[in-house]
Amino acid sequence: MKEIFLIRHGRQCSKLCNVDVALDDVGRQQAVLAGKRLVSYRIEKLYCSELVRARETAEIINASLGVPCEVLPDIQEIDFGGFTGKTDEVIRDTYGEFRKKRSMHTEDLPYPEGGECGRDVVMRVMPQLQELCRRPENRIAIVTHGGVIRSVCAEILHTGQRHKLKFAIDMENTSFTELIYDEQRGFFILERFNDFAHLEGRTELLRANWKTSLERNG
Repeated sequence: MKEIFLIRHGRQCSKLCNVDVALDDVGRQQAVLAGKRLVSYRIEKLYCSELVRARETAEIINASLGVPCEVLPDIQEIDFGGFTGKTDEVIRDTYGEFRKKRSMHTEDLPYPEGGECGRDVVMRVMPQLQELCRRPENRIAIVTHGGVIRSVCAEILHTGQRHKLKFAIDMENTSFTELIYDEQRGFFILERFNDFAHLEGRTELLRANWKTSLERNG
């Protein structure tokens, strides 16, 4: 059995959609707490997305772990297309029809203006996860992104990518999602999802105190 911890990056310093920026002070605090918690998990290797917020989260976590760390090219966030770099207010005003269709969860819609859909994410991420499971380490952590984690969960549970946004309205920054890979039977098992116990009691570190979800207030 292989254990894989998918960790959402810490809070970034901009509320614009999917801009490649560093963490803010809260994001760094979140990453410190995540790293301290992970010490007892016996992680053998750490991986992260190429995006700045994921790399910085991994660096802070690894200050506690002290394990080899590798940047992976195929686990970056879903391409939000026309949403990228825009405020939530502009997204609501500009893409109302798209968001209405998406909220019905009847199709795996690509984001407008050249963005990805869930299937696109799965096609680049799942081969990478399967390749990691062929490596010698038995327990790894990957700092990645909310869109990636939702798409992976939808894939391994066979719900269909149209349901990926039903996996948590608010996926907390630095939350843990644990997968088990059964090498004998050749499939993944979802062991836990959006676990943010290391942030409990610190309401100022939770996502609801920073940005209101587009899904919750559509």
